[in-house]
Amino acid sequence: MENKVSVGLLGLGVVGSGVIKLIENHQEKLAHQLGCSVQVKRVLVRDLDKSRDVTIDESILTTNPDDVLNDPEIDIIVEVMGGIEEAKQHISRAFAAKKHVVSANKDLVALHGPALQNAANRNKCDFYYEASVAGGIPILRGIADGLSSDHIQQVMGIVNGTTNYILTQMDSEGVSYEDALKAAQELGFAESDPTSDVDGLDAARKMAILARLAFSTAVDLEDVEVTGIRGIELEDLQYGNQMGYTMKLIGFANFDDHELEVNVQPTLLAKSHPLAAVKNEFNAVYVYGEAVGETMFYGPGAGSLPTATAIVSDIISVIKNMRLGVTGNQFIEPHFKKELKTPDKRHAQYYVRIYAKDQSGVFSTISSLFHEREISFKRILQAPIMKKEVAEIVFITHHTTLENFQEALENLGGLDTVLEVKSYYKVEGDAIT
Repeated sequence: MENKVSVGLLGLGVVGSGVIKLIENHQEKLAHQLGCSVQVKRVLVRDLDKSRDVTIDESILTTNPDDVLNDPEIDIIVEVMGGIEEAKQHISRAFAAKKHVVSANKDLVALHGPALQNAANRNKCDFYYEASVAGGIPILRGIADGLSSDHIQQVMGIVNGTTNYILTQMDSEGVSYEDALKAAQELGFAESDPTSDVDGLDAARKMAILARLAFSTAVDLEDVEVTGIRGIELEDLQYGNQMGYTMKLIGFANFDDHELEVNVQPTLLAKSHPLAAVKNEFNAVYVYGEAVGETMFYGPGAGSLPTATAIVSDIISVIKNMRLGVTGNQFIEPHFKKELKTPDKRHAQYYVRIYAKDQSGVFSTISSLFHEREISFKRILQAPIMKKEVAEIVFITHHTTLENFQEALENLGGLDTVLEVKSYYKVEGDAIT
């Protein structure tokens, strides 16, 4: 093997610029680790004249993907261009040309990861995508390598920094969702169109990737149930705080008895839970293994250099495999057939906030309705709303099945004494109050 490995970059935005900086600044360390230097030989861009925040030899820039994908001297393609179809085409061409690929593209990996991995294997190529989930946190490598000897039963994560920042501001500063979103946009934590983040789609893609890897099961994006944070009101955060909980957008994946559950939803998390302390734009993934017990991976979930760190680490892994002659062997076919849990097998606690008529016997009626479905209450708060002859009732259930809870909730809305079901959320952990 030569004393230089050449890399082709598809994209030179925020993350691509970070990759250039790390490779240039860490040449001595890379040479020591690998026994060779690493060179960025060609970079695909959309606009040659665009100003950039990285110093780069303009002669290596091109707007023609063929200059990168057909260059016989380029060993590794780094895809940081984003999008799905065009990126998929370029990566497929790279594998056909026997080039290894490192990607940060969560959308692409969530939708087409298994197919691209098969293409990589057929061509004896490596395909790594650590940066597609949680930025600089080495969670995929942690699961695939560090916990490979264990049977992972549960993965929970705060995997979207935008929503975590918004909910932290609502919780700590008492600002509305709209004001918190505006602040996130002004600081660059949220896009001008925040749909993918606040509707939970970004987190869902990451959870599909995590569940696929953690459980060795063919998890598809459509298997992930998704609820975003748009409808969250300050009152729910305040009541949650009063009872020892904080609100987070949680990606949740569980695998037991060979049955799978994956969802993303706003969740009232006990303040004693390790994830509850993760604030603002930071990410964290909590993993429970049968043997190891609880572990948690924490750090920056986005940003130029944190994400670039994950990409360059993947480049290092590819080069080590190249030097050992073992490329194209990291993929293992899913071990377990996918079986999704039905609502009668999904257990959780739930928070409910309702408006009801402020008269005697109302709560007894509500309580009886839930008890008929074997649902008992863990915490109860009740307060009259001034001058409205309306009571606001908040309660948290003990563990019950999703099927029983949904039935109780539907019947609750049919009671004459219940004016409105204001909100309901999943609850995780036991609060200490």
